[in-house]
Amino acid sequence: MRKINLAMLALAGMLAFTACKKDKGDISNAEVHTEENTIPLDSTKIDAFFAQHKDFKEFQPEVKELYKKHDYHYIWHDKHGLIEFAEVLYDRANALSAEGLPAKLPYAGQLAEIFHGKGSSKPELKDELLVSSMYFYWVHKVYKGLDIKDSKETGWYLPRERVSYVSYLDTLMRDPEKIKGDTSEMFAQYYNLRKALQKYRAIEKKGGWGTINLGEGVKAIEPGDSSPAVAQVRKRLFMEGYLSSDSGKAIFDNDLASGLASYAKRHNLEPEKNITPALVKDLNTPVSERIKTLSVNMERCRWVAPEMNTAREFIAVNIPSFWLQYIRDGKEVLSSRVVVGKELNKTVVFSGKMSYLVFSPYWNVPPSILENEIKPGIEKDPNYLEKHNMEWEGDRVRQRPGGNNSLGLVKFMFPNSNNIYLHDTPAKSLFSREERAFSHGCVRVQKARDLAIAITKKTEDGMQPKLMRQ
Repeated sequence: MRKINLAMLALAGMLAFTACKKDKGDISNAEVHTEENTIPLDSTKIDAFFAQHKDFKEFQPEVKELYKKHDYHYIWHDKHGLIEFAEVLYDRANALSAEGLPAKLPYAGQLAEIFHGKGSSKPELKDELLVSSMYFYWVHKVYKGLDIKDSKETGWYLPRERVSYVSYLDTLMRDPEKIKGDTSEMFAQYYNLRKALQKYRAIEKKGGWGTINLGEGVKAIEPGDSSPAVAQVRKRLFMEGYLSSDSGKAIFDNDLASGLASYAKRHNLEPEKNITPALVKDLNTPVSERIKTLSVNMERCRWVAPEMNTAREFIAVNIPSFWLQYIRDGKEVLSSRVVVGKELNKTVVFSGKMSYLVFSPYWNVPPSILENEIKPGIEKDPNYLEKHNMEWEGDRVRQRPGGNNSLGLVKFMFPNSNNIYLHDTPAKSLFSREERAFSHGCVRVQKARDLAIAITKKTEDGMQPKLMRQ
Protein backbone atom coordinates (compact mmCIF):
# COMPACT_ATOMS: atom_id res chain seq x y z
CA MET A 1 0.00 0.00 0.00
CA ARG A 2 1.40 3.33 -0.97
CA LYS A 3 0.69 6.36 1.17
CA ILE A 4 -0.05 9.77 -0.29
CA ASN A 5 0.85 12.96 1.53
CA LEU A 6 -1.87 15.47 2.23
CA ALA A 7 -1.18 19.10 3.01
CA MET A 8 -4.10 21.21 4.19
CA LEU A 9 -2.73 24.65 3.54
CA ALA A 10 -3.87 28.09 4.64
CA LEU A 11 -1.96 29.91 1.91
CA ALA A 12 -3.75 32.63 -0.01
CA GLY A 13 -3.31 32.64 -3.76
CA MET A 14 -2.22 30.04 -6.27
CA LEU A 15 0.23 27.38 -5.19
CA ALA A 16 3.14 26.49 -7.45
CA PHE A 17 4.87 23.30 -6.39
CA THR A 18 8.42 22.29 -7.21
CA ALA A 19 10.57 19.41 -6.06
CA CYS A 20 13.95 19.56 -4.43
CA LYS A 21 16.11 17.38 -2.24
CA LYS A 22 17.17 18.08 1.31
CA ASP A 23 20.06 16.51 3.13
CA LYS A 24 19.23 16.29 6.82
CA GLY A 25 22.27 14.31 7.78
CA ASP A 26 24.67 15.70 10.32
CA ILE A 27 27.87 16.87 8.70
CA SER A 28 31.20 16.75 10.45
CA ASN A 29 32.95 19.96 11.39
CA ALA A 30 33.74 22.23 8.52
CA GLU A 31 37.39 23.17 8.64
CA VAL A 32 37.25 26.94 8.41
CA HIS A 33 40.79 27.68 9.60
CA THR A 34 44.17 26.12 9.29
CA GLU A 35 45.50 24.99 12.64
CA GLU A 36 48.18 27.66 12.83
CA ASN A 37 45.62 30.44 12.27
CA THR A 38 43.07 29.41 14.93
CA ILE A 39 42.41 31.58 17.96
CA PRO A 40 41.47 29.82 21.22
CA LEU A 41 38.22 30.87 22.90
CA ASP A 42 37.70 31.24 26.65
CA SER A 43 34.36 29.45 27.20
CA THR A 44 34.07 30.73 30.78
CA LYS A 45 33.29 34.21 29.44
CA ILE A 46 30.32 33.21 27.27
CA ASP A 47 27.77 33.63 30.07
CA ALA A 48 29.02 37.16 30.79
CA PHE A 49 28.53 38.08 27.12
CA PHE A 50 24.87 37.05 27.16
CA ALA A 51 24.28 38.84 30.44
CA GLN A 52 25.20 42.03 28.56
CA HIS A 53 23.46 41.10 25.28
CA LYS A 54 20.06 39.94 26.46
CA ASP A 55 18.40 40.28 23.04
CA PHE A 56 20.50 37.29 21.96
CA LYS A 57 20.14 35.30 25.20
CA GLU A 58 17.75 32.71 23.71
CA PHE A 59 20.64 31.51 21.54
CA GLN A 60 23.04 30.99 24.46
CA PRO A 61 22.67 27.16 24.54
CA GLU A 62 23.25 26.88 20.79
CA VAL A 63 26.26 29.19 20.90
CA LYS A 64 27.81 27.04 23.63
CA GLU A 65 27.09 23.90 21.62
CA LEU A 66 28.65 25.49 18.55
CA TYR A 67 31.97 26.29 20.22
CA LYS A 68 32.10 22.94 21.97
CA LYS A 69 31.74 21.30 18.58
CA HIS A 70 34.56 23.45 17.22
CA ASP A 71 36.89 22.67 20.12
CA TYR A 72 36.54 26.13 21.65
CA HIS A 73 38.27 28.25 19.08
CA TYR A 74 37.09 31.26 17.12
CA ILE A 75 34.94 30.50 14.08
CA TRP A 76 34.42 33.88 12.42
CA HIS A 77 37.91 35.25 12.97
CA ASP A 78 41.39 33.92 12.44
CA LYS A 79 44.73 35.64 13.04
CA HIS A 80 44.22 37.64 9.86
CA GLY A 81 40.80 39.01 10.88
CA LEU A 82 37.23 38.24 9.79
CA ILE A 83 36.77 35.35 7.39
CA GLU A 84 34.99 36.04 4.10
CA PHE A 85 31.99 33.89 4.98
CA ALA A 86 31.22 36.17 7.94
CA GLU A 87 30.79 39.08 5.51
CA VAL A 88 28.32 37.05 3.45
CA LEU A 89 26.33 36.15 6.56
CA TYR A 90 26.24 39.78 7.65
CA ASP A 91 24.78 40.82 4.30
CA ARG A 92 22.07 38.15 4.59
CA ALA A 93 21.22 39.09 8.17
CA ASN A 94 20.72 42.69 7.07
CA ALA A 95 18.29 41.63 4.32
CA LEU A 96 15.54 40.10 6.45
CA SER A 97 12.92 42.24 4.74
CA ALA A 98 13.49 40.22 1.56
CA GLU A 99 12.34 37.17 3.53
CA GLY A 100 9.07 38.84 4.44
CA LEU A 101 10.28 39.58 7.95
CA PRO A 102 9.85 42.91 9.75
CA ALA A 103 12.55 42.02 12.28
CA LYS A 104 15.50 44.36 12.76
CA LEU A 105 18.91 43.01 13.65
CA PRO A 106 19.72 43.53 17.36
CA TYR A 107 22.94 45.38 18.21
CA ALA A 108 23.13 46.64 14.64
CA GLY A 109 25.56 49.40 15.62
CA GLN A 110 28.01 47.03 17.29
CA LEU A 111 27.84 44.63 14.35
CA ALA A 112 28.37 47.47 11.87
CA GLU A 113 31.51 48.47 13.78
CA ILE A 114 32.83 44.90 13.43
CA PHE A 115 32.21 44.73 9.70
CA HIS A 116 32.71 48.35 8.67
CA GLY A 117 34.99 49.68 11.42
CA LYS A 118 38.74 49.73 11.42
CA GLY A 119 38.91 46.17 12.68
CA SER A 120 41.66 44.61 14.70
CA SER A 121 44.29 41.96 14.07
CA LYS A 122 43.39 40.64 17.52
CA PRO A 123 39.57 40.47 17.63
CA GLU A 124 37.74 40.69 20.94
CA LEU A 125 35.69 37.80 22.26
CA LYS A 126 32.62 40.08 22.20
CA ASP A 127 32.94 40.51 18.44
CA GLU A 128 33.23 36.77 17.85
CA LEU A 129 30.18 35.99 19.98
CA LEU A 130 28.17 38.78 18.37
CA VAL A 131 28.68 37.21 14.95
CA SER A 132 27.73 33.76 16.22
CA SER A 133 24.60 35.18 17.85
CA MET A 134 23.81 37.01 14.61
CA TYR A 135 24.00 33.70 12.75
CA PHE A 136 21.49 32.01 15.06
CA TYR A 137 19.20 35.05 14.97
CA TRP A 138 19.22 34.98 11.17
CA VAL A 139 18.75 31.23 10.76
CA HIS A 140 15.92 31.06 13.32
CA LYS A 141 14.07 33.98 11.75
CA VAL A 142 14.42 32.78 8.17
CA TYR A 143 14.06 29.02 8.53
CA LYS A 144 12.51 28.02 11.84
CA GLY A 145 9.20 29.87 12.02
CA LEU A 146 6.95 29.37 15.02
CA ASP A 147 7.60 26.68 17.60
CA ILE A 148 5.32 23.64 17.27
CA LYS A 149 3.40 24.65 20.42
CA ASP A 150 2.78 28.14 19.07
CA SER A 151 1.73 26.89 15.63
CA LYS A 152 -0.83 24.55 17.21
CA GLU A 153 -2.32 27.52 19.03
CA THR A 154 -2.94 29.11 15.64
CA GLY A 155 -4.78 25.99 14.44
CA TRP A 156 -1.89 24.49 12.46
CA TYR A 157 -1.12 20.83 13.20
CA LEU A 158 2.05 20.32 11.22
CA PRO A 159 4.64 18.03 12.82
CA ARG A 160 8.12 19.21 11.92
CA GLU A 161 11.48 17.55 12.17
CA ARG A 162 13.90 19.06 14.66
CA VAL A 163 16.81 20.69 12.84
CA SER A 164 20.24 21.36 14.33
CA TYR A 165 21.30 24.83 13.24
CA VAL A 166 24.70 24.14 14.78
CA SER A 167 25.22 21.39 12.21
CA TYR A 168 23.62 23.48 9.49
CA LEU A 169 26.39 26.06 9.87
CA ASP A 170 28.87 23.36 8.90
CA THR A 171 26.78 22.74 5.78
CA LEU A 172 26.89 26.42 4.88
CA MET A 173 30.62 26.69 5.46
CA ARG A 174 31.25 23.70 3.23
CA ASP A 175 29.12 25.24 0.50
CA PRO A 176 28.92 29.03 1.06
CA GLU A 177 26.70 29.45 -2.02
CA LYS A 178 23.87 27.88 -0.02
CA ILE A 179 23.59 30.94 2.19
CA LYS A 180 22.58 32.98 -0.87
CA GLY A 181 19.65 30.66 -1.50
CA ASP A 182 19.43 27.20 0.02
CA THR A 183 16.27 25.88 -1.63
CA SER A 184 16.48 22.61 0.29
CA GLU A 185 15.71 24.18 3.67
CA MET A 186 12.15 25.34 3.00
CA PHE A 187 8.85 24.23 1.56
CA ALA A 188 9.20 25.03 -2.15
CA GLN A 189 6.30 27.49 -2.26
CA TYR A 190 8.32 29.81 0.00
CA TYR A 191 10.69 30.71 -2.83
CA ASN A 192 7.84 31.51 -5.20
CA LEU A 193 6.39 33.83 -2.56
CA ARG A 194 9.77 35.48 -1.97
CA LYS A 195 10.08 36.22 -5.67
CA ALA A 196 6.56 37.66 -5.71
CA LEU A 197 7.37 39.79 -2.66
CA GLN A 198 10.20 41.48 -4.56
CA LYS A 199 7.82 42.20 -7.44
CA TYR A 200 5.12 43.80 -5.29
CA ARG A 201 7.59 45.82 -3.25
CA ALA A 202 8.93 47.24 -6.50
CA ILE A 203 5.37 48.24 -7.43
CA GLU A 204 4.91 49.83 -4.00
CA LYS A 205 8.10 51.89 -4.42
CA LYS A 206 6.67 53.30 -7.64
CA GLY A 207 3.58 54.50 -5.79
CA GLY A 208 1.34 51.45 -6.08
CA TRP A 209 -1.42 51.01 -8.64
CA GLY A 210 -3.87 53.65 -7.52
CA THR A 211 -7.64 53.25 -7.31
CA ILE A 212 -10.10 52.34 -10.05
CA ASN A 213 -13.26 54.47 -10.07
CA LEU A 214 -16.09 52.57 -11.74
CA GLY A 215 -18.49 55.48 -11.50
CA GLU A 216 -21.57 55.91 -9.36
CA GLY A 217 -24.43 53.64 -10.34
CA VAL A 218 -22.44 51.68 -12.93
CA LYS A 219 -23.28 47.97 -12.60
CA ALA A 220 -21.03 46.67 -15.37
CA ILE A 221 -18.78 47.70 -18.23
CA GLU A 222 -19.12 45.31 -21.16
CA PRO A 223 -16.71 44.51 -24.01
CA GLY A 224 -16.81 47.28 -26.57
CA ASP A 225 -17.82 49.92 -24.00
CA SER A 226 -15.76 53.05 -23.47
CA SER A 227 -15.06 54.45 -20.00
CA PRO A 228 -12.24 56.14 -18.07
CA ALA A 229 -12.41 53.14 -15.71
CA VAL A 230 -11.33 50.87 -18.57
CA ALA A 231 -8.05 52.76 -18.90
CA GLN A 232 -7.58 52.52 -15.14
CA VAL A 233 -8.17 48.76 -15.20
CA ARG A 234 -5.76 48.42 -18.12
CA LYS A 235 -3.02 50.26 -16.23
CA ARG A 236 -3.71 48.17 -13.11
CA LEU A 237 -3.38 44.88 -15.00
CA PHE A 238 -0.20 46.05 -16.72
CA MET A 239 1.43 47.00 -13.41
CA GLU A 240 0.81 43.52 -11.99
CA GLY A 241 1.98 41.81 -15.17
CA TYR A 242 -1.27 40.60 -16.69
CA LEU A 243 -0.83 42.80 -19.76
CA SER A 244 2.42 43.10 -21.69
CA SER A 245 1.85 46.83 -22.36
CA ASP A 246 -0.42 49.69 -21.38
CA SER A 247 -1.96 51.26 -24.48
CA GLY A 248 -3.94 53.72 -22.37
CA LYS A 249 -7.09 52.95 -24.39
CA ALA A 250 -10.44 53.56 -22.71
CA ILE A 251 -12.21 50.98 -24.91
CA PHE A 252 -12.85 47.49 -23.51
CA ASP A 253 -11.06 45.45 -26.20
CA ASN A 254 -9.93 41.82 -26.57
CA ASP A 255 -6.50 42.59 -25.11
CA LEU A 256 -8.09 43.79 -21.86
CA ALA A 257 -10.44 40.79 -21.79
CA SER A 258 -7.43 38.49 -22.06
CA GLY A 259 -5.69 40.29 -19.18
CA LEU A 260 -8.78 40.01 -16.99
CA ALA A 261 -9.02 36.29 -17.72
CA SER A 262 -5.39 35.82 -16.67
CA TYR A 263 -6.00 37.84 -13.50
CA ALA A 264 -9.05 35.74 -12.59
CA LYS A 265 -7.21 32.46 -13.18
CA ARG A 266 -4.20 33.52 -11.11
CA HIS A 267 -6.34 34.72 -8.20
CA ASN A 268 -8.77 31.76 -8.33
CA LEU A 269 -11.71 34.02 -9.16
CA GLU A 270 -14.72 33.23 -11.27
CA PRO A 271 -13.96 34.55 -14.79
CA GLU A 272 -16.07 37.61 -15.58
CA LYS A 273 -16.77 38.87 -19.08
CA ASN A 274 -17.60 42.31 -17.73
CA ILE A 275 -15.94 44.79 -15.39
CA THR A 276 -18.16 44.65 -12.30
CA PRO A 277 -18.11 46.36 -8.90
CA ALA A 278 -16.97 43.07 -7.29
CA LEU A 279 -14.04 42.80 -9.71
CA VAL A 280 -13.08 46.45 -9.19
CA LYS A 281 -13.18 45.95 -5.42
CA ASP A 282 -10.70 43.10 -5.76
CA LEU A 283 -8.48 45.06 -8.14
CA ASN A 284 -8.49 47.96 -5.70
CA THR A 285 -6.90 45.85 -2.96
CA PRO A 286 -3.88 47.99 -2.01
CA VAL A 287 -0.46 46.65 -2.93
CA SER A 288 0.43 46.95 0.77
CA GLU A 289 -2.23 44.32 1.53
CA ARG A 290 -0.80 42.01 -1.13
CA ILE A 291 2.63 42.43 0.49
CA LYS A 292 1.20 41.66 3.92
CA THR A 293 -0.47 38.49 2.59
CA LEU A 294 2.78 37.35 0.97
CA SER A 295 4.74 37.95 4.19
CA VAL A 296 2.21 36.01 6.29
CA ASN A 297 2.24 33.11 3.85
CA MET A 298 6.05 33.05 3.82
CA GLU A 299 5.89 32.62 7.60
CA ARG A 300 3.35 29.82 7.19
CA CYS A 301 5.64 28.11 4.70
CA ARG A 302 8.27 27.97 7.44
CA TRP A 303 5.90 25.70 9.35
CA VAL A 304 5.52 23.19 6.51
CA ALA A 305 8.06 20.37 6.56
CA PRO A 306 10.35 20.66 3.50
CA GLU A 307 10.07 16.88 3.11
CA MET A 308 6.86 17.69 1.25
CA ASN A 309 9.08 18.81 -1.63
CA THR A 310 10.43 15.30 -2.19
CA ALA A 311 7.13 13.44 -1.92
CA ARG A 312 6.50 11.49 -5.11
CA GLU A 313 2.81 12.31 -4.92
CA PHE A 314 0.67 14.47 -2.69
CA ILE A 315 -2.66 16.22 -2.43
CA ALA A 316 -2.69 19.88 -1.47
CA VAL A 317 -5.83 21.69 -0.37
CA ASN A 318 -5.57 25.47 -0.51
CA ILE A 319 -8.21 26.41 2.07
CA PRO A 320 -8.72 30.15 1.32
CA SER A 321 -8.81 29.47 -2.43
CA PHE A 322 -11.17 26.49 -2.05
CA TRP A 323 -8.98 24.48 -4.39
CA LEU A 324 -7.35 21.03 -4.44
CA GLN A 325 -4.40 19.76 -6.45
CA TYR A 326 -3.20 16.18 -6.85
CA ILE A 327 0.48 16.12 -7.80
CA ARG A 328 2.41 13.07 -8.96
CA ASP A 329 6.06 13.07 -10.04
CA GLY A 330 6.08 16.87 -10.05
CA LYS A 331 3.10 17.18 -12.40
CA GLU A 332 -0.50 18.08 -11.70
CA VAL A 333 -2.68 15.02 -12.28
CA LEU A 334 -5.94 16.63 -11.21
CA SER A 335 -7.31 19.84 -9.76
CA SER A 336 -10.72 20.36 -8.26
CA ARG A 337 -12.90 22.85 -6.47
CA VAL A 338 -13.58 22.07 -2.84
CA VAL A 339 -15.93 23.17 -0.08
CA VAL A 340 -14.27 23.74 3.31
CA GLY A 341 -15.39 24.49 6.85
CA LYS A 342 -17.60 27.50 7.49
CA GLU A 343 -16.59 30.18 9.97
CA LEU A 344 -17.81 28.29 13.04
CA ASN A 345 -16.27 25.01 11.85
CA LYS A 346 -13.05 26.07 10.19
CA THR A 347 -11.05 23.36 8.45
CA VAL A 348 -7.87 22.95 10.49
CA VAL A 349 -4.45 23.01 8.86
CA PHE A 350 -2.55 19.75 9.08
CA SER A 351 -0.48 17.28 7.11
CA GLY A 352 -0.77 13.51 7.05
CA LYS A 353 -0.68 10.40 4.88
CA MET A 354 -3.69 8.90 3.15
CA SER A 355 -4.23 5.43 4.59
CA TYR A 356 -7.23 4.17 2.62
CA LEU A 357 -10.27 5.01 0.49
CA VAL A 358 -13.83 4.01 1.41
CA PHE A 359 -16.46 3.52 -1.28
CA SER A 360 -20.20 3.72 -0.47
CA PRO A 361 -19.33 4.96 3.03
CA TYR A 362 -21.51 5.29 6.09
CA TRP A 363 -21.50 8.75 7.59
CA ASN A 364 -20.93 8.53 11.33
CA VAL A 365 -22.58 11.69 12.61
CA PRO A 366 -20.19 13.66 14.88
CA PRO A 367 -21.42 14.19 18.46
CA SER A 368 -21.74 17.96 17.99
CA ILE A 369 -24.01 17.56 14.94
CA LEU A 370 -25.99 14.83 16.74
CA GLU A 371 -26.67 17.12 19.70
CA ASN A 372 -27.21 20.39 17.81
CA GLU A 373 -29.01 19.20 14.67
CA ILE A 374 -30.12 15.55 14.67
CA LYS A 375 -31.73 15.27 18.12
CA PRO A 376 -33.68 18.55 17.72
CA GLY A 377 -34.83 17.23 14.32
CA ILE A 378 -36.02 13.95 15.90
CA GLU A 379 -37.98 15.88 18.56
CA LYS A 380 -39.83 17.76 15.84
CA ASP A 381 -40.34 14.75 13.57
CA PRO A 382 -40.24 11.11 14.83
CA ASN A 383 -39.54 9.97 11.25
CA TYR A 384 -36.54 12.29 10.89
CA LEU A 385 -33.95 9.47 10.80
CA GLU A 386 -35.80 7.39 8.22
CA LYS A 387 -36.39 10.41 6.00
CA HIS A 388 -32.64 11.10 6.04
CA ASN A 389 -31.64 7.44 5.56
CA MET A 390 -30.15 7.37 9.08
CA GLU A 391 -30.10 4.79 11.86
CA TRP A 392 -29.01 4.39 15.45
CA GLU A 393 -25.75 2.49 15.95
CA GLY A 394 -25.53 2.07 19.73
CA ASP A 395 -25.66 5.58 21.16
CA ARG A 396 -24.47 7.09 17.87
CA VAL A 397 -26.29 7.91 14.66
CA ARG A 398 -25.02 7.07 11.22
CA GLN A 399 -26.31 7.68 7.70
CA ARG A 400 -26.53 4.64 5.46
CA PRO A 401 -24.76 4.58 2.07
CA GLY A 402 -26.73 5.90 -0.84
CA GLY A 403 -27.22 8.74 -3.27
CA ASN A 404 -28.13 11.22 -0.53
CA ASN A 405 -25.38 10.22 1.88
CA SER A 406 -23.57 13.35 3.08
CA LEU A 407 -20.21 11.81 2.17
CA GLY A 408 -21.32 10.94 -1.34
CA LEU A 409 -19.84 7.84 -2.95
CA VAL A 410 -16.27 7.91 -1.61
CA LYS A 411 -14.17 9.29 1.24
CA PHE A 412 -10.39 9.63 1.48
CA MET A 413 -9.00 8.89 4.93
CA PHE A 414 -6.06 10.78 6.43
CA PRO A 415 -5.77 9.77 10.10
CA ASN A 416 -5.51 12.89 12.27
CA SER A 417 -6.62 14.01 15.71
CA ASN A 418 -9.23 16.36 14.23
CA ASN A 419 -11.11 13.68 12.26
CA ILE A 420 -10.78 15.68 9.03
CA TYR A 421 -10.97 13.86 5.71
CA LEU A 422 -11.82 14.44 2.05
CA HIS A 423 -15.10 13.17 0.63
CA ASP A 424 -17.64 13.32 -2.15
CA THR A 425 -20.97 15.11 -1.65
CA PRO A 426 -24.46 15.09 -3.19
CA ALA A 427 -24.67 18.90 -2.73
CA LYS A 428 -23.03 19.76 -6.06
CA SER A 429 -24.55 23.23 -6.37
CA LEU A 430 -22.24 24.67 -3.72
CA PHE A 431 -19.21 24.23 -5.99
CA SER A 432 -20.51 26.91 -8.35
CA ARG A 433 -20.18 29.61 -5.68
CA GLU A 434 -17.07 31.76 -5.41
CA GLU A 435 -17.03 31.57 -1.60
CA ARG A 436 -17.19 27.88 -0.66
CA ALA A 437 -17.05 27.65 3.15
CA PHE A 438 -20.13 25.61 4.07
CA SER A 439 -18.99 22.32 5.61
CA HIS A 440 -18.66 21.22 9.23
CA GLY A 441 -14.87 21.04 8.83
CA CYS A 442 -14.19 18.21 6.37
CA VAL A 443 -13.35 18.93 2.75
CA ARG A 444 -15.91 18.18 0.04
CA VAL A 445 -14.33 17.50 -3.33
CA GLN A 446 -16.16 18.34 -6.55
CA LYS A 447 -14.20 15.80 -8.62
CA ALA A 448 -14.14 13.11 -5.92
CA ARG A 449 -14.87 10.33 -8.42
CA ASP A 450 -12.06 11.46 -10.74
CA LEU A 451 -9.69 11.80 -7.78
CA ALA A 452 -10.46 8.26 -6.61
CA ILE A 453 -9.83 6.91 -10.11
CA ALA A 454 -6.55 8.82 -10.41
CA ILE A 455 -5.31 7.63 -7.01
CA THR A 456 -6.28 3.99 -7.49
CA LYS A 457 -4.80 3.81 -10.97
CA LYS A 458 -1.77 1.54 -10.86
CA THR A 459 1.54 3.33 -10.95
CA GLU A 460 4.64 2.04 -12.72
CA ASP A 461 5.67 0.16 -9.59
CA GLY A 462 2.26 -1.51 -9.42
CA MET A 463 1.43 -0.16 -5.95
CA GLN A 464 -2.10 0.84 -5.03
CA PRO A 465 -3.68 2.34 -1.91
CA LYS A 466 -5.84 0.23 0.36
CA LEU A 467 -9.49 0.20 -0.70
CA MET A 468 -12.49 -0.41 1.55
CA ARG A 469 -16.19 -0.77 0.91
CA GLN A 470 -18.68 -0.38 3.75
